[in-house]
Amino acid sequence: MSTPETVAETAEFSAENIGGIDSTQVSIPSGVTVLTGKNATNRTSFLQSIMAAMGSNQATLKGDAEEGRVQMNLQGETYERTLTRVGDSVTFDGEGYLDDPEVANLFAFLLETNEARQSVARGDDLREIIMRPVDIDDIKSRIRELEEKKDEINNELATIEDRKTDIPKLEQRRNQIQEQIQDKEDKLAEKETEIDESNQDIESSRQEQKELEDKLDELRSTRSNLESTRRQIETQNESISSLKQERSDLEDELEGLPETPMGDHQHLETEIEQLREQRQTLNSQISDLQSLIQYNEGRLEDEDYEVLETLDRANQSEPDGSPTEALLADGDDSVTCWTCGSTVEREQIEDTVERLQERRQDLVQELNGVKSELEDLKSTQREAKQQQNEREQIERKLADIEDELESRDTQLDSLKSQREELTDDVETLEADVDDLESDDFEEVLSLHKEANQLEFEIDSLESDLEEVTKEIDEIEDMLDHADDLRAERDELLEQLTDERTKIDQIEADAVDEFNEHMDAMLEILDYENLDRIWIERVEQTVREGRQKVDKTAFDLHIVRTTENGAAYEDTVEHLSESEREVTGLIFALAGYLVHDLHQTVPFMLVDSLEAIDSDRIAQLVEYFEDYAEYLVVALLPEDAQALDDDVNRVTAI
Repeated sequence: MSTPETVAETAEFSAENIGGIDSTQVSIPSGVTVLTGKNATNRTSFLQSIMAAMGSNQATLKGDAEEGRVQMNLQGETYERTLTRVGDSVTFDGEGYLDDPEVANLFAFLLETNEARQSVARGDDLREIIMRPVDIDDIKSRIRELEEKKDEINNELATIEDRKTDIPKLEQRRNQIQEQIQDKEDKLAEKETEIDESNQDIESSRQEQKELEDKLDELRSTRSNLESTRRQIETQNESISSLKQERSDLEDELEGLPETPMGDHQHLETEIEQLREQRQTLNSQISDLQSLIQYNEGRLEDEDYEVLETLDRANQSEPDGSPTEALLADGDDSVTCWTCGSTVEREQIEDTVERLQERRQDLVQELNGVKSELEDLKSTQREAKQQQNEREQIERKLADIEDELESRDTQLDSLKSQREELTDDVETLEADVDDLESDDFEEVLSLHKEANQLEFEIDSLESDLEEVTKEIDEIEDMLDHADDLRAERDELLEQLTDERTKIDQIEADAVDEFNEHMDAMLEILDYENLDRIWIERVEQTVREGRQKVDKTAFDLHIVRTTENGAAYEDTVEHLSESEREVTGLIFALAGYLVHDLHQTVPFMLVDSLEAIDSDRIAQLVEYFEDYAEYLVVALLPEDAQALDDDVNRVTAI
């Protein structure tokens, strides 16, 4: 869909049964909107509603509902999506603002569990997260296509250059032929003059002369046909020799190709299919775990008291002294488990959620390994198929050459028979001419024979001249086309450079964005003895499947100073919770900018900033405001007080 870079109007939302929301309607103007309230006031649930309206599936359905709905009115368009419970899962339907929300989920919807936001604290592969939305396989495929086109053009230009060197020889040959034709024509004109003078002396024998001239014309035509047949035989012999040489070259090329039995292809296809199924299974498991983690974290945050009271009433007949009341009492950390109804420590559920997160990370690593192995097998399969195609292509060419050789041998036999017949005809006609010759005609007959021979030679030379001229014209046409080919090649080279540097450029831009905004943020927030946090691009040799390859990695550096002013490098583990949160948010902002989400995704969503003090939250919000048309932040009331009074506030959802 076409999306303007900026939006300048109020977005209207209505949501039902999303997270902990029963039903709500909220207006969000452009700029900063703060969702302010205590915990369990559906602030995160409303952020999930915005995400769902934008097209994301990372929203939860209310625990006691079978269906939920969210609607967004923006720029005169209405976007509506429904959530339906199907067994243990939730399905999404309807049209969201984004066709593909993957990049927005990573870098625009910065809820507490957002992967880009948490990547720094978890020690994730920062480069992998930044590059995840980039279709690297498509870029590599495009590079291969451009290289193949470039090679074709280079081959064509090389052929043209080879033919260009033939022009001087061809022009010299053409000049020689033209000189020979002129010389023959001059001699023919002399012979015709001599014939005219001789004819004046033998007027009385004109009838005999006419018969003799007819025979001479027929003799000349037959000789011309004979010479033409000889030339055709010569051409056929050259073609047969060329075909045999080509056949020999192809046989050598075929012998040099490795054997690629079709059974190997089937084996590779089976392995690839197994890996694809494994990849699909892992993706499904990761998605299910993510939904489960989000659901439990949402329940922990919202502390759905209505569900707890329902469970309590179902298990207790006496209202006084019930576990539910104990749960709701100040200072008690026990909760009623929403899966089994038993009372457990909140810490136990949090530990379970943490183990689920660790399991999900293990599955992600396993998925990356499967993807790498799958790519290796697909590469091997493509190479095997290419070798098999080359073999089949050569075999087809050899079969075509055999057919053509057989055809040309047949034509050659026919031409040889024709040559024998024409030779016999010439001998017969020469004998007839000899019989018609007399002393009176001896001189004129000799002149006619010489004239006929000259005319035959002129015809042959003119045929040669036509062929040479045609070949020169073809080469000149090729030379004219060479400029277009060079221009096309230059354009291809520019495209190749763009494609080859696209990945490097994205990586470099991401690092620059992070470093620039991190420097600015640290200067604004003024953390004690924290001088700098920056990312360095480094090359590492890693194993992918069966091969070792060089890959780019992002190294995160943290520089602090001692009380004496000495700088030293620290580690992520030693960052305070506030410093880690800020670093993760800036990393997400770098992804937001490098993937141009400020042009396609109008909303940036942020919650769970309690680890940062209120003054720094206000400075952080003010900084992020410049990069998103709609910045929606969920804050506790005491943190929201530090923001400017003109900031839009939503206090009831």
